[in-house]
Amino acid sequence: MDNFKRFLKYVFPYKSYLVLSMFFNILYSLFSAMSMVSLMPMLNVLFGESERICDKPIYKDLDNIGGYLKDSLNYFVTTNTETNGPQSTLTWMVAIVLLTFLLKNLFSFLSIIYMTFLNNGVLKDIRNDVYNKITNLPVAFFSEKRKGDLIARMTTDIATIKSAFMGVLMMIGREPLTIVFTLVAMFIISWKLTIYVLIVIPISGWIISLIGRKIKNQAGNLFALEGRLISIIEETLGGIKIIKNFTSEDYFNKTFVDSTNILNKLTNKLSIRTSSAGPMSEFMGILVISSLLWYAGNLVLVEHSLKTSAFLAYMGLAYQILTPAKAMAKANYALNAGNAASNRVQYILDAVNPLKDKIDAKVLDGFNKEIKFNNISFMYDKNTVIENFSLTIPKGKTVALVGESGSGKSTLANLITRFYDVTKGNITFDGIDIKDVTTKSLRQQMGIVAQDSILFNDSIKNNISLGINNPSENEIIHAAKIANAHNFISEFPKKYNNPVGDGGGMLSGGQRQRIAIARAVMKNPPIMILDEATSALDTESEKVVQDALENMMKNRTSLVIAHRLSTVQNADLIVVMKKGKIVEQGTHQELINLGGTYTNLVNLQSLENKK
Repeated sequence: MDNFKRFLKYVFPYKSYLVLSMFFNILYSLFSAMSMVSLMPMLNVLFGESERICDKPIYKDLDNIGGYLKDSLNYFVTTNTETNGPQSTLTWMVAIVLLTFLLKNLFSFLSIIYMTFLNNGVLKDIRNDVYNKITNLPVAFFSEKRKGDLIARMTTDIATIKSAFMGVLMMIGREPLTIVFTLVAMFIISWKLTIYVLIVIPISGWIISLIGRKIKNQAGNLFALEGRLISIIEETLGGIKIIKNFTSEDYFNKTFVDSTNILNKLTNKLSIRTSSAGPMSEFMGILVISSLLWYAGNLVLVEHSLKTSAFLAYMGLAYQILTPAKAMAKANYALNAGNAASNRVQYILDAVNPLKDKIDAKVLDGFNKEIKFNNISFMYDKNTVIENFSLTIPKGKTVALVGESGSGKSTLANLITRFYDVTKGNITFDGIDIKDVTTKSLRQQMGIVAQDSILFNDSIKNNISLGINNPSENEIIHAAKIANAHNFISEFPKKYNNPVGDGGGMLSGGQRQRIAIARAVMKNPPIMILDEATSALDTESEKVVQDALENMMKNRTSLVIAHRLSTVQNADLIVVMKKGKIVEQGTHQELINLGGTYTNLVNLQSLENKK
């Protein structure tokens, strides 16, 4: 129920739709009961059981309104039958029945329409909130979770929450009132029969409720398995070339089939429980009706205390009360499933962002002096990655980080952009701790070109102008020219409007990287971070991309993380790292003269190139 209460905050912006839906639900519930009661006058006319009243009734007070309405109707039946004949009276009674059923269904339609508006609005807002939270969570959150499971939480689980909780909301506004109005009508017809119903129905309801006690846990397991299934599909599509190259189709097929088999078994178990709700409630309802038929039959045939028309109308009301009772039973099962899905979605909404901006965080409006790493250390999953690292990057200079894989070079790039926070020490930007500035303004000062150039399934133009509102075509072309990308872009049929495909799959590696460089140029930040930007390219592509990088780095501060040392020889400062520490630093020639780790790395790469 706590989950349901939390869900209500999404309903509040659409409260006008809720109020209208509730209003029409009240009218629906009222006319639902009246539609059955309206059969009594018609049956009385058919069976000749109408009470003859020749004197027009006089209204006295509200306490006697029921008797007044009944006498008025009997007076109309009596006078109209005498004046126009029984056929005319029967026609009027049928017209009343049709009118009540018409109004009942009209109000049902209107309540559903307004609830649909509410429903769709709530679904939109939950999706927006979850997506907004996803985009604001730190990178570390996603490294710990399967993407497929997160996708399942953002799609299937949200849809389950919507259908379950909105169903409950609809049920609260309709079914209990239908039961109340129906019971009132049943009391008016026969209080003896109604007391009997009130004793029997709660017992049958308790029996039905026993079925759904384990549904929440089973539903939670089901959602988790569906998330894993989506993860397998997502990983398969993303790595289809690797799967085929390593002939791993059988392994992935087996993994997928095993998951679908487990999912199938759990789905069957859950389906048995949920599907049993309808037949069980139907059988219990018929059991109640059967016992009611026996008891009411005695009142008609033996005690003669109930008219035939009243008996038939009462049985219609008694059967009608089963529909909302069944809906309430099903809503209980839906609520259990909704709670399970809500817990999974709330895991995202309640996730704590340790990198959240401080309330008084400053906004950076430029870069004027230097970036400093002040004796920083960083641990990831209890493993030390960076230890007691200090470095100054002056404005306008190019600083290169080199070293063996796992030495912490890329980690420094993640720390300077605050994808992660340092464990010890601090990083300052023009003397200000980057924890004291807004993350957005910090990242606006930097452009990144990484080894894996991530492009989005959109046009070349939109990939270059990513994050920029209303970019001009000239600016996009200018950025592409600096990145040595304009010539190959111009050869495409749609030029800058040409799609790049999923992940840039329609482009070569060198082309993707040059688009990524153009994107960084388009951003026009004062600081550039190049993280192994050419390591995945062939020699020819590397030369073209390296030229583009050099064009981009002109008049900018640059932090270059390089595997190929030939690309950093002109850097103002080269920092050699090993196991998260600085072992050497200086210019290319200074480090060569030193004859240490850097010289060994250069010699090793020279030998590799000769091979």
